[in-house]
Amino acid sequence: MSGPAITARGLGKDYGSLAAVQAIDLEVAEGEFFGFLGPNGAGKTTTIHMLTTLLRLSRGEAVVAGHDVVREPLAVRRQIGLVFQETTLDGSLTAEENLRFAARLYGLSRADTTRRVDESLALFDLQGRRGDKARSFSGGMRRALDLARGVLHDPQILFLDEPTIGLDPVNRRAVWDYLDRIRSRGTTLFLTTHYLDEADGCDRVAIVDHGAIVAEGSPRELKARLGTDQVEVEADRVDDALVEQIRRVAGIAPTRTTRGLSVATAEPARVVDALLPLVGGAVRSVGVRSASLEDVFVSVVGGRR
Repeated sequence: MSGPAITARGLGKDYGSLAAVQAIDLEVAEGEFFGFLGPNGAGKTTTIHMLTTLLRLSRGEAVVAGHDVVREPLAVRRQIGLVFQETTLDGSLTAEENLRFAARLYGLSRADTTRRVDESLALFDLQGRRGDKARSFSGGMRRALDLARGVLHDPQILFLDEPTIGLDPVNRRAVWDYLDRIRSRGTTLFLTTHYLDEADGCDRVAIVDHGAIVAEGSPRELKARLGTDQVEVEADRVDDALVEQIRRVAGIAPTRTTRGLSVATAEPARVVDALLPLVGGAVRSVGVRSASLEDVFVSVVGGRR
């Protein structure tokens, strides 16, 4: 494959008079870890389904792994893997049987099937459970097997639609360790997620809302451009008098938090200097929290709800 892994121009999908996806332009480089973020109903899954040939486009065009998704859908499918939000494993089959069944669908030879099944089980630490039925697996192990099946045919691009949804923090971390392994092989990853802390690990992210991209860039760029640092004021008791005192001293109205007050500012050093004399009374401490991807998300999506 030469050129970008994914290119879309004016990509759109309508359901009657409803534009689920308006006109999305995006480009994902080969080997990139790309995050596609947005609230429920923003068009994330619909976009993935169009890029993976599961839905026909209403307008626009998309080229995935060097092939047009409308004119060459079979060629696209040979070069991509897809992990859905919900597992599609057959619980009555063992881990190995699930992978061998997938290998037949991909048209792998017998020799390639044996090799790729062994490699995929090893990649996701499932060698010791290869003979166990999938229904006996924990949620994290089922997700690992979903991933093993998604990369079984060594795709150029792996699409991941909310791969850690419903998992506890330990299993979420394990899935991300697996994604790091996949990424180290040069596979392009296209991820949707609700967990904004996860998206911090992406090379680049796009935030989509109401079927359109509203912000795009690396997590660091977006936080620098659209995020706002927070001066956190920890207090034993927050009342109107303290709120007014903070507003007067900082020159910015604070918001209440579970531990005190927070001041959003582009000048955290100045605000901290102004508030430090208050420490020792009702105020216990003053500190700075750098802008997060969640702050960016709220700033670009919150006002549009």
